[in-house]
Amino acid sequence: ASPTGSEAKGKRSVLFGYLVDTTKCIGCGGCMLACQKENDVPDGQFRTWVERYVYYKDGRVEVDTCTTGDYSFGQKPSLNPDVVEKAFFVPKLCNHCINTPCIQVCPVGASFITAEGVVLIDYDRCIGCAYCVQACPFGTRFINHKTNTADKCTWCYHRVTKGEKPACVEVCPTGTRTFGDLNDPESDVSKALGASRIDVLKSYLGTRPKTRYIGLTAEVV
Repeated sequence: ASPTGSEAKGKRSVLFGYLVDTTKCIGCGGCMLACQKENDVPDGQFRTWVERYVYYKDGRVEVDTCTTGDYSFGQKPSLNPDVVEKAFFVPKLCNHCINTPCIQVCPVGASFITAEGVVLIDYDRCIGCAYCVQACPFGTRFINHKTNTADKCTWCYHRVTKGEKPACVEVCPTGTRTFGDLNDPESDVSKALGASRIDVLKSYLGTRPKTRYIGLTAEVV
């Protein structure tokens, strides 16, 4: 593959990373709307979405997902402080793993990883077999209704290789999402990773995600 981004310009190597701080997310859904507009994602399909976790004092945990067109939650459990212990939001997106099940199962080599660590799909090669959709343990891939090919979050690769932020990061009003170069100790994402306890989804699978989280609990999968 040809060098891309910073490497193509003769600069030091770049390794992109992404951080989600669940303690800051307010569940507004602006990230989803921005992603759909930026990447022409079909109605009813999502490259990123937001889940709400509600912890009741009786020990129950309920999860609902923001997926409706008006970015409101279809089921709204009572947040009465007499019965609810806490509630928080968890944005989900492609984890851009280092050990990628999706790439391993693709029969035509349509899924690949760039020099900057971004997992992408060659839409001209993809035959829409959905093997990668089934292989992704995080449920982040889908078959695009318009193109009939696999689709997922690309961290807005067309933007970040030009020095811009992913659309979801740019519009987030609370700074929940942070993106940058992991090889640059002065980048926002490197500083944030060094300042907080960081987790990844389903660490036991050994996929080594480059999408990382602050504030996860054991119930978040």
